[in-house]
Amino acid sequence: MAQTLEEILLNPANRPTVITDLQHLVDAEVSDKNGVSGAVIKTGYTAVKKIKPGIVESAMNRMLPEFADALEPFYGEYRATGGNDFGAFLTARADAAADALLNVTDERAQHTSSDAAKKVYAKLRPNGKKNVEEALPRLGQLIDRHAAGV
Repeated sequence: MAQTLEEILLNPANRPTVITDLQHLVDAEVSDKNGVSGAVIKTGYTAVKKIKPGIVESAMNRMLPEFADALEPFYGEYRATGGNDFGAFLTARADAAADALLNVTDERAQHTSSDAAKKVYAKLRPNGKKNVEEALPRLGQLIDRHAAGV
């Protein structure tokens, strides 16, 4: 059985499926948003995907190693405690887990050459932590599924 997120998520045999699953996770999270802030997120997400088709898949592929590194301390603790639901584990540590993931995207957004992407990210970022926290159960379940298959 794989011991680290790098072994689980970055394994060349598994990575394409992980990327596809992450893209579906983002699509589902965006789809679930409602209210005014949900409309802003949906509009921004649609705009980014129109500006550059395939951007979500490409971004996930580029950032996956950094996301794996950011979540590795949580995953190590989860495995050490014999957990059976990484989504629940992350949710119990939502503040720190969301900050770890957002550090990756903040760094990327700061260094992107796309002014349009920077602009959209800046509009979405104020609610970013809440949105990432809401996605943690699905993210943990996705990782559990892939860990079981490695």
